[in-house]
Amino acid sequence: MEAVANEVQKTVREKRPFTLLTILKNRWFLYAVSMVFFFWLWDFVGERRILGSSLARPHEVLIQLADMVTNPLAGKSLFGHIWASTQRILIGFVIASVVAVPLGLLMALNPYINAVVKPVFDLLKPMPPIAWISISILWFGIGEASKVFIIIIGTFVPCLLNSYNGVRLIEPELYDVVRMLGGNRRQEIINVCFPASFPAIFAGLQISLSIAWTCVLAAELVSARSGLGFVIILGMNLARPALIVGGMVVIAVVAWLTTLLVTALEKLVCPWKREIEGM
Repeated sequence: MEAVANEVQKTVREKRPFTLLTILKNRWFLYAVSMVFFFWLWDFVGERRILGSSLARPHEVLIQLADMVTNPLAGKSLFGHIWASTQRILIGFVIASVVAVPLGLLMALNPYINAVVKPVFDLLKPMPPIAWISISILWFGIGEASKVFIIIIGTFVPCLLNSYNGVRLIEPELYDVVRMLGGNRRQEIINVCFPASFPAIFAGLQISLSIAWTCVLAAELVSARSGLGFVIILGMNLARPALIVGGMVVIAVVAWLTTLLVTALEKLVCPWKREIEGM
């Protein structure tokens, strides 16, 4: 039986008596309390106009979103704007990850590639993706290419960094085990390097998705006729707080769902990775 690196043993769940204390300590109960308190506080601040008239109440946001489902905004329904932003993110995210992940692995495994690529990468890494918006418009115009380019720039760095560090931080003892069993370099990479680095790679993909939503929002705020960023800027221009907050809520929900998809893919690709409960 082959051993796989980065395996974590899951603790055994103990049966406890059903009491009021166990309910209060239940994570799902605490989740519910947290969400109820959040929406109550939101509604309280909106009702009392603590922030003026710029904060829409939760039911006003729901009414606005329901209206966008049936009444198109700038020629697109709510789902049309969601798909416009999601499509840009998917294109940029896939291009960035397909290039960055293998490049990060090669940099960690090959010192010559690392010596060539790392200085240039370290030079460009600190530049924020939003700083590229102006030059991307000059290069690609105000069409889809400039928006996708901004997403590629934003998602490239986390993907490459996590792939690179995922290999560099592997315990050397794991490679020693393969050598003691008579394994060669190829078996070290396949049986140790790749499995041990996958969790870090998927962590980078999740971070990249979060950054991608920030990038697409910034790109759509500058020049777009569709997308959730366009919805937010239109709400600001029309002085409609419900439209602004509604766009923000939809971004949060869709970004959360895309993160869940990456997590599900991680469980499929890395079945050996098991979480430790109670930590």
